[in-house]
Amino acid sequence: MTAVGERVRVGIVGGSGYTGGELLRLLHAHPRAQVTQITSREYAGQYVYAVHPHLRGGVELQFIHPDALQPCDALFLCLPHGEASRQIERYAQLAPVIVDLSADFRLSDPTVYARWYGEAHPAPAWMGRFVYGLPEVNREALRGARYASGVGCNATAVNLALLPLARAGLIDYAACAISVGSSEAGAAVSAGSHHPIRSGAVRTYKATGHRHSAEVAMILGGAVRAHLAITAIEMVRGVHVLAHVTLNTAVAEKDLWRLYRGAYRNEPFVRLVASKSGLHRLPEPRIVAGTNFCDVGFELDADDPRHVVVVAALDNLGKGAAGSAVQCLNLMMNFDECDGLNFLGVYP
Repeated sequence: MTAVGERVRVGIVGGSGYTGGELLRLLHAHPRAQVTQITSREYAGQYVYAVHPHLRGGVELQFIHPDALQPCDALFLCLPHGEASRQIERYAQLAPVIVDLSADFRLSDPTVYARWYGEAHPAPAWMGRFVYGLPEVNREALRGARYASGVGCNATAVNLALLPLARAGLIDYAACAISVGSSEAGAAVSAGSHHPIRSGAVRTYKATGHRHSAEVAMILGGAVRAHLAITAIEMVRGVHVLAHVTLNTAVAEKDLWRLYRGAYRNEPFVRLVASKSGLHRLPEPRIVAGTNFCDVGFELDADDPRHVVVVAALDNLGKGAAGSAVQCLNLMMNFDECDGLNFLGVYP
């Protein structure tokens, strides 16, 4: 594998969007990887800081046209839905390692894909080649893998919130109210992301049937009943999950601590936040903004030991997208899993 010094050569395809910019920020501080090319049809020939101004003075790369992409050691695909799968043969010839941040290869079953995305998968033979890129579930499968998918940001927050309960077989039903920031809509302007419409909004835009439900079922198991309702709020970065979980048996608070500590004590990017006092007793999106952390907490109903509220928060561009993608690359390349991901965020 050719490298720049001891650093692998990385390309970012579709780098003018928010996830492309976040990848570039994270990889700029990576000790083992160096971004050597980044593509954009619209901004080809311009410096990346013209689009990602926070990188000015640190990253001197210029965007290149996608047709000018050269072979490299690893590719991140940050393309609109459906594009990566239609060009996967070309990208596989350009790099031995690929992390696709779109939804194209998150699901392994073409029938399930068609149900949730409303069309046949453009490259069904490739679906089983991608490892779902959630290290907390697929760490060993990601080690040395050639292809990894991205993760849905909402699905990741729900999966990490409920995984310990699901593994213990305790979930009877989970109703997940999910609040999301405007960056989840991407960099392109839409009616829903237009500032006068988004400002001050508390707008439920997907009360049932969100596509990320397929990822939740895949990770937690099809027998787990978890319904997702998504609401847009006036926040730029962040996903906040408030899950009302009905358990099939009564539990004590110490049982919940045992489950969650057992699941996450060795996870570098999952923090348990469940305090009895203080301002930040439960997870909050602004605390994890810019980081690869997912904070998870819970509160047992004092009047009903079969009812627990689980709260999770992550940055949709971080742990929900680019952060998880870099974490996957680290595992795929046998780097330290935390390389480039140690930023603790800012407060206030």
